[in-house]
Amino acid sequence: MKITRRTLLAAAALAGMAGTASAQEVTLRMHQFLPLQANVPQHILEVWKERVEEQSEGRIAVQHYPSMQLGGTPPQLVDQVIDGVADVIWTVAGYTPGRFPRAEVFELPFTVSDAEPASKAYWTLAEETMFENDFSDFKVLATWVHGPGVIHSSEPIETVDDLNGVKLRAPTRTTNMMFERLGATPVGMPVPAIPEALSKGVVDGAVIPWEVTSALRIPELVQNHTEFGPEMLYTTSFIFAMNRNTYDSLPDDLKQVIDDNSGLEFSGFAGKTMQSYDTPAREAAVEAGNNIITLSEEQVAEWDEAAAPTIDAWIAEMDERGLDGQGLYDRANELIEEYSAE
Repeated sequence: MKITRRTLLAAAALAGMAGTASAQEVTLRMHQFLPLQANVPQHILEVWKERVEEQSEGRIAVQHYPSMQLGGTPPQLVDQVIDGVADVIWTVAGYTPGRFPRAEVFELPFTVSDAEPASKAYWTLAEETMFENDFSDFKVLATWVHGPGVIHSSEPIETVDDLNGVKLRAPTRTTNMMFERLGATPVGMPVPAIPEALSKGVVDGAVIPWEVTSALRIPELVQNHTEFGPEMLYTTSFIFAMNRNTYDSLPDDLKQVIDDNSGLEFSGFAGKTMQSYDTPAREAAVEAGNNIITLSEEQVAEWDEAAAPTIDAWIAEMDERGLDGQGLYDRANELIEEYSAE
């Protein structure tokens, strides 16, 4: 057989095609509810994206869709990652109330005091109790909580009595339970809905950490901010997850890239990073001349006492569901203490 130049070129082209196929390039659609310039997308999710792309040597590309650009609403993100509408999502566990009951333990009042160890505790407790139950429909990449929850309100709030009749946006079922017991009228809604709700008077205030207030322009909408010193009145549990089939379809070396950027350490990094951006956002409110109310130890103790029945009620509810509420609460606190001592 005569080997012509055309034959050689055709063979080279086929070899190139085979090389491209063996590269198994993958595009992951990452979907979440905040604008790209917000702290979590910019300093946590984009970091994950860059690490995965770099460590896969370009074989994985991550397309980041902020602000629900793939459609739907924040409470639908979990089903989107299960159904494959998105390959990766970041969401609030409590946006689907009661669906992830074990994750609620970290949202209980005055349970968490530092986001990094609490986020690691959340990951470990999830490995022990949630992966095969609450989170079985998707692959969990990371779990974390934010820094201290702050009350941002149109009128100053110092005592528990100041909450009476206040329409207050709260993020989750657990925090709604607490604020209702404290006398407020809780109004559940995702974070992106807060600015409009405040501007239209649908709510009188909102509870969110400092770090997200800049992206939402909260200091422009209300002028009072109530802090609890080194204590956390509450925090919120987040889920960073991947479609199970998408992960399973990856070759082993690309699965390893995902695994290397998931788990305990990334969870701790995310919690620590999120809390670290509380400081500049708080400084912006101070510079705007807003009223920062930092409660004394004695005042915090009063809030703690008033909020304690929420913990008892949650434990009883979990026990009724056969989930050993006291065991979950004790284990969460044990893990937080362990990781805080590192």
